[in-house]
Amino acid sequence: MVTLQNEFLKVEISPLGAQLTSIVNKFNKVEHLWQGNPAIWAFHAPNLFPVVGECFNKEIKVNGSVYPMERHGFARTSQFVMQDCTDVHAKFSLTHSEATHRSYPFKFTFQVLYDLFDSELRVSYKVINLDEGAICFSVGAHPAFNIPFFKGEKYDDYYIEFEQEEELIKHLFSDDGYFNGQTETVVQNGNRIDLKKDLFSAGALVFKKLISREVLIKNHKTPNFISVSFPHFESLGIWAAPGGDFVCIEPWLGYGDNIGGPGEFRNKEGIRTLEHGHVFEVDYTIGIT
Repeated sequence: MVTLQNEFLKVEISPLGAQLTSIVNKFNKVEHLWQGNPAIWAFHAPNLFPVVGECFNKEIKVNGSVYPMERHGFARTSQFVMQDCTDVHAKFSLTHSEATHRSYPFKFTFQVLYDLFDSELRVSYKVINLDEGAICFSVGAHPAFNIPFFKGEKYDDYYIEFEQEEELIKHLFSDDGYFNGQTETVVQNGNRIDLKKDLFSAGALVFKKLISREVLIKNHKTPNFISVSFPHFESLGIWAAPGGDFVCIEPWLGYGDNIGGPGEFRNKEGIRTLEHGHVFEVDYTIGIT
């Protein structure tokens, strides 16, 4: 386990998945990250690569060849190598191998970088194309924050506030976990979603297009909040597992498949294409107030 800290925050990161496993506010000793109950949801803040969401039939097709692909990709269950580490910075790297080629036939390096700045943690993703041609991928984040923050509070004391007024339209799922082509309006010309235990009974709230590039997790009764800013991510998932006292705020570039799938991987909705020798970078920031 790798520990970063400054006078405001202490965070821990596991090389398995380069996953953030703890964010503690050093002023009040509050743990803000879900601690991963295996009976409910075993992860904390998985990094999603090279896909986001569920691939149709749990596979991708590249140049006519079919490869198995687990939900949210293999990075979250892969062992990363730590390359740099100081008190406030760490860099983890995953490079293509025989194991990754079984499900993803591209040569790449995927890096996850963590940087502490006062009461904020920036998480950066870097994709490096080591292949002879273009590679295709999606990337996303999945941090889970403990709700409530403090003892004596309730889950439904909390709400999610969007930076801008939004028409929030969620995309609905089939029983198999694929988008079924139907949508439902969650918020009409507003900027707030109240958290309730049954909010995610039909699955994650997936908003493919947003105006906002920051959301806040706030409480009706206290001034404390968590901010998640994602200036270059186009989509957002919001989710909690049944029985889980947490909420995931998930900035995404890409999302799961519709029923029937996209055919070739390069045609997958939301996919990114990176040319030979090029580097792709994107980041999001968690703020604790």
